[in-house]
Amino acid sequence: MVSAIVVDDDRDTANTFVDYLQLLGVQVLGVGHNGKAAVSLYEEHRPDIAFLDLMMPEFDGFYALDGIRKIHSKAKIVVVTADLRNDTKERLARMNPTEIIYKPFDPAILKELVEKHGRA
Repeated sequence: MVSAIVVDDDRDTANTFVDYLQLLGVQVLGVGHNGKAAVSLYEEHRPDIAFLDLMMPEFDGFYALDGIRKIHSKAKIVVVTADLRNDTKERLARMNPTEIIYKPFDPAILKELVEKHGRA
């Protein structure tokens, strides 16, 4: 079974995301609402995939992406964002997430990502 963590500051979005993943048979090991929680959840659970919102108060998804990469340089991290600004795209390109999906997204894309990046 593929495992994941979900981190999004919008609790409704996070819950909906969890529901989608569970329908796909993904074991969601933890849910967080800022980048600091993401790093802690990753360190504690070591999931197959981390799904991270980018724009969050306090500690953002950039903080989480950097922190998780320090724990495991090959971690599979999917950034889920509505931020389409060029400077954000450039910063993400330098940080090298596994995938980037833009909100709103078709839930079918989650199935593809889970199949592609689940346990190798």
